[in-house]
Amino acid sequence: MNWLLALEILYAAALIFVCLRIIFDGRNNTKSLAYILLVIFIPLLGMFFYFSFGINYRKRKIYSKKIIQNADMARRLRETIYSHSQQVLDKGGQAVQSNKELAYLLLRDNMSALTDNNDVKLLINGENKFPEVLKAIEEARDHIHIQYYIYEENGIGKKVEQALIRKAAEGVIVRFIYDDFGSRSIRRKLVPRLIAAGIKAFPFNKVYFIALANRLNYRNHRKLIVIDGRVAFIGGINISDRYINEESDRKKTYWRDTHLRIEGPGIQYLQYLFLCDWNFCASEKLEPTPAFFPDPLSLPVKGNKIVQIAASGPDSDMPTILFSLLQAINLATEEILITTPYFIPGESLLDALIVASLSGVSVKLLAPGHSDSKLVNAAAKSYYDDLLRAGVEIYLYTKGFVHAKTLVADGKIGIVGTANMDYRSFDLNFEVNAIVYDKSFANELRDVFYSDLKDAERIDRGAWGRRPILSQLLEKSARLVSPLL
Repeated sequence: MNWLLALEILYAAALIFVCLRIIFDGRNNTKSLAYILLVIFIPLLGMFFYFSFGINYRKRKIYSKKIIQNADMARRLRETIYSHSQQVLDKGGQAVQSNKELAYLLLRDNMSALTDNNDVKLLINGENKFPEVLKAIEEARDHIHIQYYIYEENGIGKKVEQALIRKAAEGVIVRFIYDDFGSRSIRRKLVPRLIAAGIKAFPFNKVYFIALANRLNYRNHRKLIVIDGRVAFIGGINISDRYINEESDRKKTYWRDTHLRIEGPGIQYLQYLFLCDWNFCASEKLEPTPAFFPDPLSLPVKGNKIVQIAASGPDSDMPTILFSLLQAINLATEEILITTPYFIPGESLLDALIVASLSGVSVKLLAPGHSDSKLVNAAAKSYYDDLLRAGVEIYLYTKGFVHAKTLVADGKIGIVGTANMDYRSFDLNFEVNAIVYDKSFANELRDVFYSDLKDAERIDRGAWGRRPILSQLLEKSARLVSPLL
């Protein structure tokens, strides 16, 4: 009897400790409450789940993004970034002037420079992205930095592998970071082949015990290539055949996605992110050099686009990507167009969209009609009622699966990147978005959005409200656990 009492006291003490840890650890009240309820009502298993997936590394950074150790040099670099960004802002057109608060946010929070003279090419779907990637790899002369959440050893995976091996044989330095969970299928065969060919390959945040590792919750979701410090690719398309739509394969699900090719000084922050991630996961520590960061004045002017990068993850103090999206929404006065495959916005983003719509801004959301996650899809639908009542137009993509992550505001700025509109992207994963302050680019992305609407069905508010009670109950139930998804 005494030992039972001792166990009860021990469990009660452990429960109090875990609850206090959740309270002190969290910055999101909804998420903290969800975890507290979980550990209270699901004994032991709830605690296991929290310690496996719920620890907030934002308060105890996984690693430092400081790659310049000399304090005086770091200060001079900071001054240069601020000065150059102000010059770009002062001479920029209406697109950047009307969104200067967004530019200042990223500059002050992330020290992300506002850069001009960039060429930006919109790449729709894998069939348009991968030929550009293979061409850029073949033109590499000094180094290729490649980082992906999902890399699969199929048709396009083998083509990229062969291209990287050829360049390594020519003397080009190839560094490859793969997420150890998302790209777990390449661990045993493809990665050893790359290493044998002289390519430096490392997993990001290695997972030793997949079923038990809390690192599953902090994945590197970035899809990034930087070549010679001059050309970069960023967006939602991983390296896999699923992203390529071929007319001959009509049985395959149509995969709608968006990526960018950027050439110019705007890629330097992407290079910086790669170096930070590399120094964390590799045995080699890289320092900033002119080869990685060529002088922008030495680069040929290829375009006139103003570009800025938003990045966040467990390595940053603030949820920068969430803040940047909120600011873009708050600054819009006419139209907001959002495409996202996973929509679990949280209170702040949900309120921002509702306020914008009620204020007279046309807000349109494009989401999948059929998702690859039934639970996430159910949770997303639970937010539609509030948006529809506020006048937001919601469209469900029916041609296949829409995986693009984009936002267009007022036909002035376009955002393309890796971040979904969900808790995981804002709080847990390493993500990166590119913001292009340019009317012509924004309107090109706007045209793509309206083209996608031709393959989508608009939700009728009245019909949506008449859905079966059981469906609504399941969606509301999924919403309760949405902070944990």
